[in-house]
Amino acid sequence: MPTAAAQIFHDGPSDRAYRAKWWTGRISVYGLLILWAFICLFPIYWTLTTSFKMAPDVMKGNMVPWVDFSPAWLGWRSLGLSPDTWGDESTVRAEFLKRFTNSAIVSLASSVLAVMLGSLAAYGLSRFSYKFAWMRNSDISFFFLSQLILPPVVLALPMLVLYKELALLDTRIGLILLYTLSVLPIVIWIMRDQFSSIPTELEEAALVDGLSIWGAFLTIILPIALPGMVAAFILSLVLTWNEYFFAALLTSTHANTLPVMVASQTGSQGISWWSMAALAWAAILPLIVIGVVLERYIIKGMAAGAVK
Repeated sequence: MPTAAAQIFHDGPSDRAYRAKWWTGRISVYGLLILWAFICLFPIYWTLTTSFKMAPDVMKGNMVPWVDFSPAWLGWRSLGLSPDTWGDESTVRAEFLKRFTNSAIVSLASSVLAVMLGSLAAYGLSRFSYKFAWMRNSDISFFFLSQLILPPVVLALPMLVLYKELALLDTRIGLILLYTLSVLPIVIWIMRDQFSSIPTELEEAALVDGLSIWGAFLTIILPIALPGMVAAFILSLVLTWNEYFFAALLTSTHANTLPVMVASQTGSQGISWWSMAALAWAAILPLIVIGVVLERYIIKGMAAGAVK
């Protein structure tokens, strides 16, 4: 049988016109995709190559390894993460591992809590009608989203005073609670659309079969909404992992995270670009791995609410 491309080339009144139009469209689309991929991936490439540059190469803006410059382990050696220093004791490496552990625990715990609480709130808003004073479901949903309108600096002094009174300064639990509240509105909005796209007939059939509301939610609705939950979890993880302002404000020694350490690579003699680049690459690598592994869930979660 003839292929689709062959039919396009031979079914029209002018084969050359159709062929030129077909190839022009394909080249334009793929050209734009390649350009956008280059724009998105270039910062990651620049960060990785900078971690292997010497100071003169950074200042000259050399970009291509083994062509513009000879790669060296300068940035990774300053962190104790180069092959020649990995077996030696390093206070900088120990500090990096502590910050990495803090970031992992805080971001994972807060993301899991936000997805759990946000899914329950979103399910209630999508299935039941609420009335609180003059507020209805849409008003309550907007109230959650409005919590993101205030810039973080407005909350700096109140949070500092509150955390001092509650003895939560420089603690992981303090950051977990704050990060959970900060990403909860986003999770609620994502999951509300996710649950709204699921037909209510599924729950009605489950109730007829003898399941309770909780039983229908846990056994029927939750598995269907899993892609959206994973997408919300990854978004929450990225936001909490990269958060800097409150981590720098509310921590000092024990609960500092990786973004604070990345920003600290400055001194009286300037910025250690190679050390900062190595730290930044070590910080974004886990997110890249998680994004690649869970890519199919991200796509399903983004497209779930498009068609009911």
